[in-house]
Amino acid sequence: MAETSASKASEPQPVLVHYGKASDATALNDLYNHYIETTPITFDLKPWSLEQRLAWVDGFREGGPYRLLVAERDGVLAGYACSTRFRDKAAYSSTIETSIYCRHDVIGNGIGSLLYEALFEALRGEPVHKAIAGITLPNDASVALHRRFGFKLTGVNHEVGRKFDQYWDVAWYEKALE
Repeated sequence: MAETSASKASEPQPVLVHYGKASDATALNDLYNHYIETTPITFDLKPWSLEQRLAWVDGFREGGPYRLLVAERDGVLAGYACSTRFRDKAAYSSTIETSIYCRHDVIGNGIGSLLYEALFEALRGEPVHKAIAGITLPNDASVALHRRFGFKLTGVNHEVGRKFDQYWDVAWYEKALE
């Protein structure tokens, strides 16, 4: 996929972005389960099992509209971005939903941008017209990332998720891919 080369001697090694694979499942699960347990960013309420994560990883391909890309820094998984089916009905087949998660201790280091650059490059030429992203509010970092990549706000659903004894809003963003 892509490897960055802009690193100084005192900084960590470059970030390597590649397609996700079964051997990434444990690290992916640890990353995502952290957000389940500590934030409202995902509306999952219970941590995923490794078996669930392996089945999820198995649903992605290196071709087609549904992709999983992971970023590694110093040999450690730092984040992932994926494109998935937006809705099950056939008329939605040219629309994808994107998700991006970075390890909480590397947010703000450009890894999300590298992942989205690689994801949208991988999707170039695929039969996808729109990308949709839902962002639990507040999440200034995710909103800024999506805006930087050309996503436009289409609306906010108020108090649609309940987690940690509180209701949360979700902002919906879209981006043209053709």
